[in-house]
Amino acid sequence: MQYQYNKREPCVFAIKIEEHFEFRPDWYRNGYVRDLVLKYYVVFRSVLRRNPELRRCMKRCRHCGIFFFTDRSNIRRDDLGCPFGCRDAHRKKEAAGRCAQYRHTDKGRERKRKLNRNRYLIGSANNNVEKQEAEVSLREESGTESIIRYVRMVTSLVEGRWVSLKEVEKMLNRISRQHPLTHRRRMDYIVDLLNKGPP
Repeated sequence: MQYQYNKREPCVFAIKIEEHFEFRPDWYRNGYVRDLVLKYYVVFRSVLRRNPELRRCMKRCRHCGIFFFTDRSNIRRDDLGCPFGCRDAHRKKEAAGRCAQYRHTDKGRERKRKLNRNRYLIGSANNNVEKQEAEVSLREESGTESIIRYVRMVTSLVEGRWVSLKEVEKMLNRISRQHPLTHRRRMDYIVDLLNKGPP
């Protein structure tokens, strides 16, 4: 019997998987994430069975090897990172490399010297306030924003129409208030509860 997926299930699994991301090649093959990824692959295959034209949009992450859907504009590319975190981690790593390379030039050293001098002159009281504000803005920018864009793109592909970010946010709010979409035996819930705590 073929598994019938709910259109919202890919979104749920994508967000849950992204919460457990670690920047290493086998991050999704161990522990709780492995179970989530297996369920994600069941839904992934069901989407492909129902929409065979999306097979062209299926890609494998160049870093960790997990499968994901990409936008139609990226069909010919083989250098993509997964939306669960590899893409952002690779982008940060490359930016840090460019920054380090720039700091080895005379212009970069001079700029760094000025930044350090300004930071020293501001004082510790003002500096603490600015650090706290910077941490809050970083928390708001990082994390879920990229996975929500991915969810919007996949939902657009599956539904065959353009889906706005507001629609996705509304859908995710509705899902977060619902009970789990998968039906399981009572024993599975008990085993999950036992596995959550330390041994």
